[in-house]
Amino acid sequence: MKIAITGATGQLGELVIHALLKVTPAENIIALVRNASKAKNLKAQGIELRHFDYDHPETLTSALLGIDKLLLISANEIGRRTPQHKAVIEAAQQARVPYIAYTSLLHADISPLGLAQEHRETEDLIKSSGLKYTILRNNWYSENYLAALTHTVENGTLYGAAGLGEISSAARQDYAQAAAKVLTSENHDDKTYELAGSQSFTLADLAQKITDASGKSVIYQNLTANEYTQALLEAGLPAGLADVIVDADVQAEKGALFSTNQDLEKLLGHKTTTIQDQVKAILMKSH
Repeated sequence: MKIAITGATGQLGELVIHALLKVTPAENIIALVRNASKAKNLKAQGIELRHFDYDHPETLTSALLGIDKLLLISANEIGRRTPQHKAVIEAAQQARVPYIAYTSLLHADISPLGLAQEHRETEDLIKSSGLKYTILRNNWYSENYLAALTHTVENGTLYGAAGLGEISSAARQDYAQAAAKVLTSENHDDKTYELAGSQSFTLADLAQKITDASGKSVIYQNLTANEYTQALLEAGLPAGLADVIVDADVQAEKGALFSTNQDLEKLLGHKTTTIQDQVKAILMKSH
């Protein structure tokens, strides 16, 4: 059983491979990478590397020959995802890959997030491809709120624009383990899983959790969308990324990141990692 992972050197891709290595030998895993020099650690573990560049579709089919299962991790260039994903799906058809799993977005069919459209388009391409498939609709990653955690503690303020919106995010590790489970077990064909955290929180809740874990007072400062965009730009974030983060918060206030679905914990066989545990782990490492 040969399992191939796109974006294998990305944050999610590497975690999926680590999860796969716990349940299947390295020789069963193919890392599809644009830059092999970034994947030396994977090669050192006995994983085959194959060059894979979405922007050179002519190279994709040969890279997928002999693959039994393909995990298409959504590309990171927002606005270019649909044509890139289309190239991968068409290459999978030509290489006669029988099955594809895809990392989509929670409730992609009805989500108001700006990100959702390209996921909807990709899901449609997969469903009309004739390939067996599993759609993994990942909710927001908890890490998206924790990237600047030490700065937040120092500053005493967590900024956002989500109001009192409840967020059912999960750790990237949890989504990776769920993907590995789907790729290495049966009865997932033509299914769509809505994947979200077992617990939900508001950003004010998160500020309190950071306070409890750090011993330093952190408050949540709710900003308007424009104020939050400006703050992120001033912090050095690219405009496109700032827009995505602010859009997520604005839609979170309306319930777009909230879910009571238990698909993720059912795939994992346990509750998802709590954000307070992630906060504690990050703060411990920073000391």
